Formats: sequence, structure tokens, C-alpha cells
Amino acid sequence: MNKKIIKLFLRFGIGIGFLSAVADRFGLWPAEVSAWGNWESFLEYTKFINPLIPETLVPAFGVIATAAETLFGICLIIGFKTELIAKLSGFLMLIFALAITFSTGIKGALDYSVFAASAGAFGLSIMNEKYLEIDSILSKKS
Repeated sequence: MNKKIIKLFLRFGIGIGFLSAVADRFGLWPAEVSAWGNWESFLEYTKFINPLIPETLVPAFGVIATAAETLFGICLIIGFKTELIAKLSGFLMLIFALAITFSTGIKGALDYSVFAASAGAFGLSIMNEKYLEIDSILSKKS
């Protein structure tokens, strides 16, 4: 299979995955398919998987994670700074996978494929082929 197509598939898959999770936190998915369904439930889960974080800091962690996932999702979909954003995405998902693992056990992280998604993001970060990326489109216009 063409490497450019694989890179595009990784960009879209990871990017849309981030934006879907963000949409869930704001109740944009129907209740029957939501993991959280609202911001309060998301913050409860954030506290649950990060028990060492003081409760007063949980909302800040939730906002930071949500902002990062929104930014990373959009950047990956449009192909802006793909290698850097993919690497940061890999670290973000690895932190999430480790938080799940240490708070609930390895099964949750494996069931949600967070380690696989993190590995996919790290793989994407080393793919240099440019295809439908805003960076390469803008550099051709200069």
C-alpha cells in the first residue's frame, strides 16, 4: 500500500478520534454511544484515572487535555506540522494509557487500544512523505 495513503489514514484516524472524544465530553454524541456524555462525567473519569492529582486541579487537567486533543486533532486532519503534532499526540496518548493502567489495570488501556493509538502516532511522526498537508501546500505557494 502507498505510504502517502497510510500516512493520510493515520492522520485522519488519530485526528478524528481526538475530536470524537472531545465531542463526547460536550454531549455531542447520543447518550447510548457516549463514554462520558458531558463535561462533569469526563472530569469524574479524569479524577478516577489520576488519583494523585489534587481535586482542585482536575478541572485544569481536563481543560488542558481537551484543548490539546482539539488542537492536535485539527492539526492532524489538515496536516499542519504533522511530525511534531503526531509525536506530541503519541506522548499524550501514552500518558493516558499509563494513567488507565496504573489506576484500573492494563485491560482498560488494551481494550481502548490506547497503546496502539500511541504507537500509531509515534509511527506517523517519523513518516516524512508529504501528502495533502497544509505545510507542503503553503510552501509550494511561496
